[in-house]
Amino acid sequence: MWRGLALLISALVPSGAGASDLPRVVSVNVCTDQLVLLLAEPEQIVSLSPLSVDPRTSVMAQEAVNYSTNNAQSETIAMQNPDVVVAGAFNDPAFLRMLESISIKVETFPITSALSDIPDEIRKMGQVLNQSDKAEAIAAQFETDLARLPPPAEDAPLAAFFLPNGFSLGAGTLSHDILVAGGARNLSVELGIQGNGTVSLEQVILHQPDLLIGAQPFGGFSQSEEMATHPALAAFPVLHSSVAWVCGVPSVLDAVSQVSEKVDALDALPDN
Repeated sequence: MWRGLALLISALVPSGAGASDLPRVVSVNVCTDQLVLLLAEPEQIVSLSPLSVDPRTSVMAQEAVNYSTNNAQSETIAMQNPDVVVAGAFNDPAFLRMLESISIKVETFPITSALSDIPDEIRKMGQVLNQSDKAEAIAAQFETDLARLPPPAEDAPLAAFFLPNGFSLGAGTLSHDILVAGGARNLSVELGIQGNGTVSLEQVILHQPDLLIGAQPFGGFSQSEEMATHPALAAFPVLHSSVAWVCGVPSVLDAVSQVSEKVDALDALPDN
């Protein structure tokens, strides 16, 4: 939903710069890939990260297939001769320092930890790409949509992140913000988890959440995923998080809608 609207805004708002003013960009991170695809003119995009074309990791994989991918190696990127490389907080610092040592400009974007961070990250990428007008239009629309979300109710349903190996997400994470914006409370926060953490099967059963947030299932088998299919959890409704939960781009509001729809479905159950 939001991706289509953002792309429409991107197409309608003029860049305000001639082709010669637009920096050529290489992205080496799946989240900066999406910001680049959202804002850059096609001729600006030299290459994107390998994950850009994987629909399991990027909401804009379909758009990314129109561009080259890189191997995130300094030698390869040097040969591409970009004006700027955009990276994420998880990219190897030594790799980024190597690029800077050969006079390639590097812009690093932080991990998005809140929905309210997203407009500034869009604006920052707009500045990097000399696409500030386009970025401002998209960021302002996102802020408007964010402001329209209703505040969470004190008696909101309790949800538990229960991902492979009991991985969970607490306060100060984008996933927590998505969950709350969608109308649910977060068990991890009530257990005092800040950032990433784990919850046990026993904790989940003891607190009896109304909803489990699980990882998107893939083919094959792993022991880390087996605990999420324990028979003791069979009665709990499950929302499988999607790729829309991953990066700080406007389509994150689709993840909020996924939570909201699940919460509404819980409210409609006969015993609620």
